[in-house]
Amino acid sequence: MHAPILVTGAAGFAGSHLLDLLSQEHVSTVAWHRPGGAQPGPRASVEWQAVDLLNRRSVVDSVARVRPRAVYHCAGAAHVGRAWGSTEPTFAANVKGTHYLLEALDKSGVDARVLIPSSAMVYASSTTPLREDDPLGPSSPYALSKLAQELVAGTYPGERAPSIARAFNHFGPRQNPLFVASDFARQIADIEAGRRNPEITVGNLDAQRDFTDVRDTVRAYRMILEHGSPGRVYNVCSGHAVSIQTLLDQMLAKARVPIQVKVDPARYRPNDSPILVGDPGRLRDELGWTPTFSREQTLDDLLDYWRSA
Repeated sequence: MHAPILVTGAAGFAGSHLLDLLSQEHVSTVAWHRPGGAQPGPRASVEWQAVDLLNRRSVVDSVARVRPRAVYHCAGAAHVGRAWGSTEPTFAANVKGTHYLLEALDKSGVDARVLIPSSAMVYASSTTPLREDDPLGPSSPYALSKLAQELVAGTYPGERAPSIARAFNHFGPRQNPLFVASDFARQIADIEAGRRNPEITVGNLDAQRDFTDVRDTVRAYRMILEHGSPGRVYNVCSGHAVSIQTLLDQMLAKARVPIQVKVDPARYRPNDSPILVGDPGRLRDELGWTPTFSREQTLDDLLDYWRSA
């Protein structure tokens, strides 16, 4: 019997889609979720465990029992805007939680490949596609916590070093409506169902972002963990930027009723970068990854998710 794969944050957005991928391949998986939350539904080949990543003893004991052969560390605080008002919890989740997990693997003598999903927000602002060796310059508490997370991972040398996936914007079904595409989709679905007036409220529409379907993103995570070099950084992105205005226009064109747009300045973020786009060349050339979902397909799936939610 093979040792299982461990997925932390398995009840979250990317984590749940990663479980979909692993379940399709009938991979034995232990899925950690936050204690006190709703118990996730059963999945084939998945054992759910409630583990508090900020409880050092709990993490050590749980890792010693599971003894995974590979770890996808998807748990953590993921929202840029919220981190401005909750800096301490963001750093605790992203930095301390990562430290406790890697420490537990080390103490238990578990020889596991580890993937740390980081963020494109760690880079310094640039108007050109960002490469993995471009300057770093986090400009928000969230971005700083993700860079600190990478540095924690970097203290584990050689073949034990976690691989780093710097994910750019990813979206798709089941995404929290705190994120822009999912927020638009939920508002449109509510308007179509008559639950709100035919007016969608938006923030900054000029920002340009590099969007990738979450199902392509977790497929990249799998390829990086299985075939990437330990300690190596890989951008997970499409290589193309699209404005939030364009994204909104595409979604409104799919709406079943006419909808007006209202800009709310309160939705603007501090230090919102005008453009964030990555270069996926390393992931493409070294591991053979390319996106498979079109933006049109992802938007259709996201709207259908909220229409049926």
